[in-house]
Amino acid sequence: MGVDPTAVYRAGHPAAALRGLVDVYLGYRVVGPPGVHRGLPSRHVTFVVAVEEITVTVPDVGGSLTATALVGGMHDGPALIAHSGVQTGVQLAVTPAGARALFGVPAGELAGLVLPLDVVLPRAAELAERLATAPGWAERFAVIDDVLLAALSDRSGGGAATSPEVGYAWRRLQATSGAASVTALAGEVGWSRRHLADRFRREIGLPPKVAARVLRFERARAELLRPDAAGRAPRLADVAAACGYADQAHLTREWRDLAGCTPSAWLAEEAPWLHAPAGDPAGDLPFVQDGGPLPAAG
Repeated sequence: MGVDPTAVYRAGHPAAALRGLVDVYLGYRVVGPPGVHRGLPSRHVTFVVAVEEITVTVPDVGGSLTATALVGGMHDGPALIAHSGVQTGVQLAVTPAGARALFGVPAGELAGLVLPLDVVLPRAAELAERLATAPGWAERFAVIDDVLLAALSDRSGGGAATSPEVGYAWRRLQATSGAASVTALAGEVGWSRRHLADRFRREIGLPPKVAARVLRFERARAELLRPDAAGRAPRLADVAAACGYADQAHLTREWRDLAGCTPSAWLAEEAPWLHAPAGDPAGDLPFVQDGGPLPAAG
């Protein structure tokens, strides 16, 4: 008999001073058979502090990293996450502004990379140690607040802020789920399309056209997980239309490029974990119960 997969999550919002730098904290405890999950492209730089080691590979870049604390930059393809079957830890969704403020580098320097967390966050060891002894999720999120606020203070005054032009273009792309015209955005900020693409890639992590694809993909992922009024899974053709794809075939091609599989294959592979959040992880989630430290690895 195999192990019946279970996955429980606890979402939390960062302290007020960290808003705009980190969008959400996500605590998780997943138990099931060993395997490989797909880390899908998103608008965030992701960092994870876990109990059990995971191995992350970005096929388009090559190489892999095995660690319990790591940071992954934005990417436009799947990251393959190999695990032992038990996964426990905390994942943070860091904005491009947060990458610069907390890590001291523009998000473009992290794009496509997976690195040990202590490379960009000198307080990584302190964070892991304090999380391991915190008695519950509320306390764990408070530890993250404390360590990140200290890291923010450490970086105070370091590095240039995102330019107003790039910030405007990024907000517009997010607000339209990638539908805003990059040519129009360049005109609106008074830059050439080429100059906007170069500055945007360095400051945000992806060129604006690629970022737009990722944002539309994120919306499609959220729509795939949203049942209709009768509780049925949505039709792929309806998802394609809602998200601005030309047709279902266009949606499928984009998923093959960005996720490494079709939408149907992803749903089938990830079905046991699909009460994990999509898009905004602070939505309706099953809560893990407070009461007890994070379990030790092994």
